[in-house]
Amino acid sequence: MKKTVLVTGGNGFLSMQLILELLKQGYTVRTTLRLLQKKSGVLATLKANHAVNLGNLNFVVADLTSDTGWQDAMQGMTYVLSVAAPMFSTDKAHINDAKDGILRILKQAQLAQVKRVVMTANFGAIGFSNKDKHSVTTETDWTNFDEKGFSLYEKSKAIAEKAAWQFMDKSSSNLEFTTINPVAILGTSLNEHVSGSFGLIKSLIDGSLKMIPNIPLNVVDVRDVVDLHIRAMTNPKANGERFIASEDGQISLPEIAALIRKARPQLSDQIPTKIMPNWIMRVGAPFSKQAQEGKLLLDINRNVSNQKAKQVLGWQPLSNNEETVLGAVDSLVKYDLLKK
Repeated sequence: MKKTVLVTGGNGFLSMQLILELLKQGYTVRTTLRLLQKKSGVLATLKANHAVNLGNLNFVVADLTSDTGWQDAMQGMTYVLSVAAPMFSTDKAHINDAKDGILRILKQAQLAQVKRVVMTANFGAIGFSNKDKHSVTTETDWTNFDEKGFSLYEKSKAIAEKAAWQFMDKSSSNLEFTTINPVAILGTSLNEHVSGSFGLIKSLIDGSLKMIPNIPLNVVDVRDVVDLHIRAMTNPKANGERFIASEDGQISLPEIAALIRKARPQLSDQIPTKIMPNWIMRVGAPFSKQAQEGKLLLDINRNVSNQKAKQVLGWQPLSNNEETVLGAVDSLVKYDLLKK
């Protein structure tokens, strides 16, 4: 019989894809929601995407900012996929909310004798301080939390991951821990709830940009992130490891714009044709938080290795950069998300 899995934040972009695949593979799945009213929407989305074994899915109300509900959520679970993050605020006072949330998960998982927690971390914790374009960014790298242009969201996630590793280093329990660190997650969405990375694609085709920043990106299809989570959950070699989730290679915003013009010409009218010179962003960085964040994206190394996931977990990307981008484009159109 397949083991039991807790997926946190069941109405999220990635969480619903994980639930869909876990049910398909025969797992018994429990998921948390901040509000039980969201249950009907999750079930409707799963049914619309041909979910099987829905009788193996149950819901618990729990919020990462409170202990309430987590004991019930963890009861009888073999694995925990810690996907959800607290509601994000740009107020610096809430910078540690994500840290407090993952520590709450780990403590409750220990008490419930969970076998392994897999945390959805992010690439921001790994690759935003490596500016050597001739190097390769790997899981051994850590971003300097005081990096200029490091957004509060990225910083909060990085602080959370570091705190989780420090907690596990001091722990004497048998709980196992792994992180998946995705780059920009795109691909096809199950409903109108998409990842924050979709905003990059949306900005290219909704008329909000006059020029395209010449920023290179690493992207990953949500299906590949799902695959990696499940492999990391079950593979004995994954314990104590970080894994970058990325398609092979990289793709720039101008290349993405050209791809959309060619593959989805009906959307080309509002896509800018001019590329923003890099100096504009560099000059603006001292005066604009947005420009400072953009300058950091210009400066960091994008030679990102996904070899560890391939070698340790036997993972191979299901998608590539172009398919991943077009999946996101089609979802933006399908769910009418291109309106400003």
